Amino acid sequence: MSRAAPRTRIMGVVNVTPDSFSDGGRWFDHEAAIRHGLDLVREGAEILDVGGESTRPGAARVPVDEEIRRTVPVIRELAGRGIRVSIDTMRAETARAAVEAGAEIVNDVSAGLADPGMVPLVAELGSTYVAMHWRGHSDRMDALNVYEDLALEVRDELALRVDALLAAGVDRTKIVLDPGLGFSKVGAQNWELLGRLDELHALGFPLLIGASRKRFLAPLLPEGATPADRDLPTAVVSALSAQSGAWAVRVHDVRATRIALGVMDAWQHGERGERA
Repeated sequence: MSRAAPRTRIMGVVNVTPDSFSDGGRWFDHEAAIRHGLDLVREGAEILDVGGESTRPGAARVPVDEEIRRTVPVIRELAGRGIRVSIDTMRAETARAAVEAGAEIVNDVSAGLADPGMVPLVAELGSTYVAMHWRGHSDRMDALNVYEDLALEVRDELALRVDALLAAGVDRTKIVLDPGLGFSKVGAQNWELLGRLDELHALGFPLLIGASRKRFLAPLLPEGATPADRDLPTAVVSALSAQSGAWAVRVHDVRATRIALGVMDAWQHGERGERA
């Protein structure tokens, strides 16, 4: 059953990294990253999520100065063109530099657990803050995937992060939650979580869903398929997430996602006897 919810936004991914699992560093150069971001906006992205540190399983961390060097010039250029930009970072120092360069959203996959300075900074800046369910860094997160009741534990651990954010003075209306698909969750655990999104909606905050090109989609495809081949199942997951009331979906292939969401919207208009 579809939820009565505002239209789902498309957040396009701009990886300014040499080692991304999804695009192999194609946008590591600043000018290439900016061009890619502009292309994603033309294809239908309303938000661009710029990141300078890979969070793929096993990834090593990069120095904060390098993360800032990679991301801030790209953010400054894109935000300067009136585009809504998000910074994908776990570091308060990077978040501050990004917001000063024009980023409106801080997308923190650690929900403030990786850097104790992040939560007070977000309270100070007043930026929209995406808090993702997280149990540990990429080099060990797959070993932290033990749950008795996956959805309930994810919900409760996110609720604890919300309590910490509110206690620090973060505006409740600026909090977005992310269930953290692929982070300390492997294989079928991700499908279980997607099937129980209503339990996360019960927390009362907007949800960002980031399934794009992740490993749990690979078994749906023929052997030898590349991460980019996962864009079709990503688009389907995005449409189903939108139907479940997601605030936004974070994707690499914006065009396919826009088409999938358009199909869903046309279907729902048809159910109500309206014209798309």
